[in-house]
Formats: sequence, C-alpha cells, structure tokens
Amino acid sequence: MTHNNKSLHNHLQTSNDDRGPLLERLFFGSRPLFLLLFLAVTLVLGYQASRLKPEASFEKMIPSQHPYIANYLSHRDDLAGLGNAVRIAVETTEGDIFTRDFQQLLKQVNDEVFLLSGVNRSEVKSIWTPNVRWTEVTEEGFIGGPVIPDDYDGSSRSLEDLRANVMRSGEVGTLVANNFQSALIYAPLFDLDPETGEPLDYQRFSERLEKLVRDRYQSETVRIHITGFAKIVGDLIDGATQVVLFFAVALLITLVMLYLYSRCLRSSLITLLCSVTAVIWQLGLLKSLGFGLDPYSMLVPFLVFAIGVSHGVQIINTIAQESLQGADRLQAARRAFRALYVPGLTALVSDGIGFATLLVIQIEVIQDLAIAASVGVAVIILSNLVLLPILMSYSGVSPASTRRLVLQNARPHPVWKGLARLTGTRPALLTVVAAALLLGLGLHLGQNLKIGDLDTGAPELRPDSRYNLDNAFIGGNYSASTDIFVTLVRTAPEQCMDYRTLAAIDRFQWHMQNVPGCSR
Repeated sequence: MTHNNKSLHNHLQTSNDDRGPLLERLFFGSRPLFLLLFLAVTLVLGYQASRLKPEASFEKMIPSQHPYIANYLSHRDDLAGLGNAVRIAVETTEGDIFTRDFQQLLKQVNDEVFLLSGVNRSEVKSIWTPNVRWTEVTEEGFIGGPVIPDDYDGSSRSLEDLRANVMRSGEVGTLVANNFQSALIYAPLFDLDPETGEPLDYQRFSERLEKLVRDRYQSETVRIHITGFAKIVGDLIDGATQVVLFFAVALLITLVMLYLYSRCLRSSLITLLCSVTAVIWQLGLLKSLGFGLDPYSMLVPFLVFAIGVSHGVQIINTIAQESLQGADRLQAARRAFRALYVPGLTALVSDGIGFATLLVIQIEVIQDLAIAASVGVAVIILSNLVLLPILMSYSGVSPASTRRLVLQNARPHPVWKGLARLTGTRPALLTVVAAALLLGLGLHLGQNLKIGDLDTGAPELRPDSRYNLDNAFIGGNYSASTDIFVTLVRTAPEQCMDYRTLAAIDRFQWHMQNVPGCSR
C-alpha cells in the first residue's frame, strides 16, 4: 500500500469510527461520565462487599423438596435432636472413664456444652444428663434410674455403680466408647440462635467450642474430639481467611503471566483492575440482594476473576493489533470494542445461562451458587467489555507490545505452526477419528464413575485435618452411626395406643433390628 492509499485507508477508518454503532458512540462519546459512574458504582458496591460475611445453614445443604426431607421438616418438632448436631468425645489416655477425675472433667465439659448458645438443651445427651437412663427387668418388674447414681460422690462404690449402670443402659457404643476410654456428649442445635433470633452463627459457635471446650479441657491425659455440621462449617470459614491470601497470590501470578504475554505493564494492570472490579461488583450485588457467601461458593469470585481476565486478554490483544495497523489509542479501543462486544456478550450470556441451569437442583446452597455465578458473569459485561476498552482508550498499549506482535507475525511459534497443520484435509480427518475414539473411551470409563462422597469424614477438608481425624476416632470407637433412619407412624386422633398400631410397630421394630447394618 502506498503512502497516499494508506492515508486514505486511515481516513476512511476514522470516518467509520466516528459513525460506529450506537453503543460504541454512547460509551466512547461520554467517556469521563461513564468513568465517574463506574467509580461511583465501585465505591457503593465495594462498601456492600465489605459487609458481606460468610454464612451457612443446615437446611440449605439438604434437598428440601425431596419427600424424605419434606417429611422431616413437617415433623421437625417431633424429631427434635436429630439432624443438625455436634458430638464431643472426651477421651482419656490413661486407663478408662471410670475414675473420679475423668468423671469430674466429663461433667464440666457436659455443663459447658449445655450452656452454649444455640444448643437445644432439652435434647442434650451424655451419661451425665438425666434423660439417659438404665432399665432392668426383675422378678418384681421393671426397675431403672439415671446412669449417674443419685448418690454419686466419686467414691469407688459410686464408680462401680456407674459402671454397672452404663452396662445396663445400652449406651455402650453410643454415648460410651466400646473400649471404655472415652465418653460422648450429643448436642443438637437450633437453626436460629435463641438469644438473637438470627440464624445460628456457625463460625462463632465453632470458635466457642474450640475456646471453651477443646482449649480449656484438653491436656496431656485428655483429648477432645468434635464432629458435626457446625464444626465442618466453622473449620471451612476459618480456612476462608486463607482464601484472601490465595486470591492475592493469584493476582500476582496473573499479572506476571499477562505481562509476559503482552509485554505491556499498563495494559496488564488495567486488565487486572477491571477483573478485580468485577469481583467487587459481584460481591456487593450479592449483599444488596440479601445473599451471603457460604463456604461452598467461595470459589465463585475466582471463577469471575478468571473469566474477566480471559475476556480482557482478547480485548488487549485486539487493541494491540489495531495499534500495529496505525490506529491511535481511541481508534484502537473503539475498533476492539466494535469487534469483540457482540461475541463477548454472546459468550458471557451463554455462560450465565449455563450457571442459571443449576437453579433446577432443589438444594438451596447450589441455587445460591448459581445466582452468585450468574451475577458475576453479568457484571463482566460492563467491567471488561465496556470499562476496559474505555480505560485503554486513554492509556493505549506500549511500543514493546506492538513490537512483540511484529516478531510474532514474522516468526510464528512452532507449536502454533504445528497445530495449524491439523487443519489440512488428512490431518483433520485423523483428528476427528481420534476424538471419536476418545469419546467412546470416555463414555465407557464414565459408566464406573462414582457419585458422592467416597471417603469418611468431610471431603471439603484435607484427609489429615483435625476434623477428619476426630471423625475417624469417633467412627472407630463407637458403634452408632451419624446416619439415622427414622420411621414415623401416623394414626387417626387418639389411636396411637391402639393395640393393632402397637403390634404393627413392634413387628416392624423386630424386623429392622435384624436387618444387617442396623444398630440394635
């Protein structure tokens, strides 16, 4: 192209830039106004994001529409003590539990747990609670009483009576370990904190368990083991503080990778800034809409950030290509917006629809995750497809970035040259055949894919985490499982004592006691 032809080409391109699509003229014709608007939105939503707190709910974790769960929720008052609970096992490393000192400590732990806010005190169970009793059939009929003798004083006689009562209570394997080296406190929880009326703060509850129980009573001769949904969530939220550190590391790594790719520090920083802005908007909007951030959706901000960087790189690369053709900063940014806005919008809308399909899963925590991801993808449309080109229209790309493109066009990378050869007729056919074979192999191996938790404990935590070690201890020393199958028998009013009803229940109970896997 001659100099005159090139000047004419640039003049025609400038004329087209001045006309441009409506959205392009709107955004780039009022750049300062939109930058102030984006800044104001960022400040407001940033304040909202700072007020966002990690939260969790037991009911959000279960499929509330499932018939079994619906039955549980409709009879919740009749099933008090089942479901959301913590188990605290107090273990002695010296001898067994039938010592004066251990029983005194177990009583103190029991009282501490009993007084924790959020605990359903009427359903707390341990050998030190009056609702745990022993019964025995004698010639004179049934006799029984609380496991802890009324006249317990820690003497040898009282401890022997305690041992006998434990053996007669049927709680060995449930509240007392099979090896008699630990005893368990079972503490059901309310969904709402009775003191505040707000949803139970699992992080605070977990911290109080650690401070008031484990830290206070654990020693060289006594070990405390705690399991339950509240403890899992508490540990996950505690670990969430490390997520901030991981996010900072991710920012640094991404900045380095962007610079190595673009050779332009300012465009790398702007891409990073716009992607972080998308995360701030997402978190702020979630708070404004009344949502929280539960431990299972904490990775969504990482996802939003990654999608934002992906779209930002495409825009930066297109601006660099336009600059290489002689366009100035504003022209290059407008042309990049014009070329990528519709494809980028289509891709982001498709992503949002894909995440929104998770709403069909009737588990609230999954639905909240779907909403969080969809909101995050939506804000990228403004932060990375609009804000990024506007900022780049002021900064432009560095000369080093355009020189990189010149060298790249002159000497294509061997990897890309090799991949380009796959577009030939014969290589393309072989590629399709290989893909079909891999598809068949994947479908065959996928038939053996296991769904669900394959290991004991909490899969969200490391196998050697304190929670999973505690869970392994309780599972290895107690026979009773946390999985409880409850059968409710509904009768006509005043008919629960009818002989036919009682006889049917008795037969069913006898049958279930003889089913393998059921604890008697």
